[in-house]
Amino acid sequence: MRIINRIRMKYFNLAVPAVYLFASIPASHAQQRPFGLGLMIGEPAGISAKMWTSDTNAFDFGLGWSILNYRDGSKNGFHFHADYIIHSFKTIGSTGQFPLYYGIGGRFNSSVGRVSSFAVRGVIGIAWIPAKPPIDIFLEAAPSLELTPAPGFVLEAAVGLRYFF
Repeated sequence: MRIINRIRMKYFNLAVPAVYLFASIPASHAQQRPFGLGLMIGEPAGISAKMWTSDTNAFDFGLGWSILNYRDGSKNGFHFHADYIIHSFKTIGSTGQFPLYYGIGGRFNSSVGRVSSFAVRGVIGIAWIPAKPPIDIFLEAAPSLELTPAPGFVLEAAVGLRYFF
């Protein structure tokens, strides 16, 4: 039993400094600044935000106005989406950063005189992240499966620009 306790203490004494070392290293992101805010044009049109959580992962948010016809024939509506996206920086070989990204999220649409709709979104896109200034320019498509008021597919797409703070 003493031998087992010695081995446990030995590994514990090695693990504690290693955990402390890795925890003290600041997280790096594809952008030097982790939070970006900007505009998007398309379906929807409005405000776009992105929060990097690691070198390749981020949360992407959109708040805007849907300008196209809905499946039920109504027009114009409030739009909100939130996606978790993963970037692939090695897909396109270049001196600049042109990551392809993909992910999944959710979407809410509502307008006057229309039943609100909820959807599950898939997202695929490409971004350009220049070295300076701290911006990204993106083009994305989001096929969505509407769950309410009736099941059906919708394709949303947007182009946008974000400034990172």
